[in-house]
Amino acid sequence: MNYLAHAYLSFNKPDILAGNMISDYIKGKKQFDYPPAVQQGIRLHRAIDHFTDTHAATQELKSFFRPQYRLYSGAFADVVYDHFLANDTHEFSSEMELKSFAAGTYQTLEAYTELFPLPFQKMFPYMKTYDWLYNYRHTWGIEKSMGGVVHRAAYLTESAIAFEIFNAHYTAMQACYHAFFPDLKKYSFNKLDELLSTS
Repeated sequence: MNYLAHAYLSFNKPDILAGNMISDYIKGKKQFDYPPAVQQGIRLHRAIDHFTDTHAATQELKSFFRPQYRLYSGAFADVVYDHFLANDTHEFSSEMELKSFAAGTYQTLEAYTELFPLPFQKMFPYMKTYDWLYNYRHTWGIEKSMGGVVHRAAYLTESAIAFEIFNAHYTAMQACYHAFFPDLKKYSFNKLDELLSTS
């Protein structure tokens, strides 16, 4: 999953949110450099990613991108999932609720900036200034986010075809999201409860 989903699936717990958002930049034993509650967020992020990657709906969604992007199909699928989450009225009942959630997420993360790994520390001001979490609801926001995948990838040179694939298969991808996200939300809630109960 991408940033909006990881923020949302932190269930309004600040330390969990911080760990969940920075986890991609924390390798191996580096997680133990962080406060215990932030470590739980890092572990939750990794569990979410594993569940997402192995879910049948994700395999179907990735299949649209795989012929063109192979190993990077999952990265584009993650971005697509955030678009449909941002527009899911079962999760955000209105545009203003999404806007408020995004603003609250940035405000919460401000308290953790000293803990951020350098790449996330550099990226966070752009995320906040350009309101990435909110703008995933727009197709132009997804186009920009797909460009960000290319920027971070070693072997990608373009995302224009990915955006064309997204538009061409929009309805089918939306169906994948709806088949997947309720399962992920339930799994994430239970996984967080498990992590907190063993801490």
